[in-house]
Amino acid sequence: MNETMTFAAAVFMSFFAVMNPIANTTMFLTLTADKNTLSRKKIALNSVIVAFFITSLFCIAGNSIFMIFGITLPAFKMTGGVLITLIGFESLRGQQSKIQTPNIKAHEQSAQSDLNVAVSPLGIPLLAGPGTITTAVNYVTGGGIFNIIITIMCFFVLCLITYICFLFSKQITKFLGQTGVNVTIRLMGLILAVVGVEMIVTGLKGAFPFMN
Repeated sequence: MNETMTFAAAVFMSFFAVMNPIANTTMFLTLTADKNTLSRKKIALNSVIVAFFITSLFCIAGNSIFMIFGITLPAFKMTGGVLITLIGFESLRGQQSKIQTPNIKAHEQSAQSDLNVAVSPLGIPLLAGPGTITTAVNYVTGGGIFNIIITIMCFFVLCLITYICFLFSKQITKFLGQTGVNVTIRLMGLILAVVGVEMIVTGLKGAFPFMN
């Protein structure tokens, strides 16, 4: 039971750090500034549904993808670790990650329907971006069905939290203020950097057994 709780906590915190619902709330407000309350609710719901199904797909098909492309687990962990570390480093500097964050200006200039906004850029790549997918695949590869179920459940909980944050986005940003949002971004960046380094170390140990 302790191992299960430890694994679930690690998965959840990694997802929370890479998705960062608080920081994404400000992005949601920017993208839905011209929408009414009903439209914002629909966009929020559709965006987390898209993110959940995309990430779940990679959780289930992660091992198959590795076999098809001949990717080894240590290689993926090292590459994914570098990616996660870069996202964390940018967050530590108080910047929105260029890897995980969509081009807001480009999307603001084009007239899109509510569904299009929910799918992209909110669902992909803001919520289910490279960092999120890398984190998901990292926790399910090399494990069995148990790892897949726990990872999907943790991501579902995070999607629910993100949906609630989107619904109360105005209140949250007003309560935290810009300073609170900046502190949250940097804190999540630190956690991401640590997770990324841990992935790199694990990958190196897998590729070079003598390092164990």
